[in-house]
Amino acid sequence: MELEQTKIFGVKINDLPVEATINIIKNNILTKEKTIISNANIHALNLTFKIAWFRNFLNESDLVFCDGFGVLIGAYLLNQPIHYRYTPPDWINKLGIMCCENHFTLGLIGSKTGVAEKTGSILKDKLPGLDIAFTYHGYFNKTPGNPENEAVIELINLAKPDILLVGFGMPMQEKWLLENFDRLDVKVALPVGAAFDYVSGNVRRAPKWMTDHGLEWLGRLIIEPRRLWKRYIIGNPLFFWRILKQKFGLLKYPE
Repeated sequence: MELEQTKIFGVKINDLPVEATINIIKNNILTKEKTIISNANIHALNLTFKIAWFRNFLNESDLVFCDGFGVLIGAYLLNQPIHYRYTPPDWINKLGIMCCENHFTLGLIGSKTGVAEKTGSILKDKLPGLDIAFTYHGYFNKTPGNPENEAVIELINLAKPDILLVGFGMPMQEKWLLENFDRLDVKVALPVGAAFDYVSGNVRRAPKWMTDHGLEWLGRLIIEPRRLWKRYIIGNPLFFWRILKQKFGLLKYPE
């Protein structure tokens, strides 16, 4: 199926509602089509100028959804409006409902020890009947061929979750999928960043009035200034400077 695309910095972003994304996930599981669903926010698009393989990963993903109000504004400035934006913590429940209805299993890997397990427990409490087939933390040696990495892959393949949510943070989660997805006995993989931390309550999320009005970045900056100041204080203006350069045909794309 051809999906409508917007191109920002030469990176595809698909413009479709979350319900359509979930429906694509469902159909691809049923047809046994291995699928990677990625997301694009300001941080991701800035990374594409530094990391060639990351840029290729996004463009080769089966679907890339908009995960940031900044990207919506950037697309509008380029006269390529994107109408839908959603972030994993906001739609993980809808994904879980679809899994319950279709008897699909879910796997969670990422964050500190115990966080994925807690996230799974919270989701199961909200959605009785949800089958969490696998949980694991993200603090293992991810080097290809390392015994720890091989052991994790073996555990995933024993559990065979239909959908694997990977929360290592960007771009580590994408790199791990790039190196290992072909070997994983899963049908759909989604990089989800800090979703487990937010769902589990391990990290406080910005108030809903901020997340609903394009200010989640500010909330995150206030909550985690030491870790995120460079991403937002430097990264946000840089993104919009590049948007203006693309608008006027002056942007030099990375090769």
